[in-house]
Amino acid sequence: MHEISLIKTILETVKKEMTVCGAKKLNSITLRVGTLTAVEPVALRFAFNSSIEKTDMQNAVLEIVESKLKGRCRDCGTGFNMTELDSLCPICGGGDVKRVSGTELDIISIDVD
Repeated sequence: MHEISLIKTILETVKKEMTVCGAKKLNSITLRVGTLTAVEPVALRFAFNSSIEKTDMQNAVLEIVESKLKGRCRDCGTGFNMTELDSLCPICGGGDVKRVSGTELDIISIDVD
């Protein structure tokens, strides 16, 4: 379960940011998790809750925003939801498609006091 190491890295980043801004309490973290990241939201939430238990962050909440796999056709510019990695453009049938979302694992926001 690689979600544990991901959460540990995320929490280290959050702690550094809290130190920089002088924050004392973490209220919540919002993450964007793409479909193709191979990160299971349920496992990520479990890892988060386990990692903050009995720490000064124990009452913090993890919010997860799931990011669907989307692409943009390089031939005609059409943006669309992809159902497969090698999806064709639904408008022109082109195969030169750039993935524009679905691969991210980002910290969107940190709410602190």
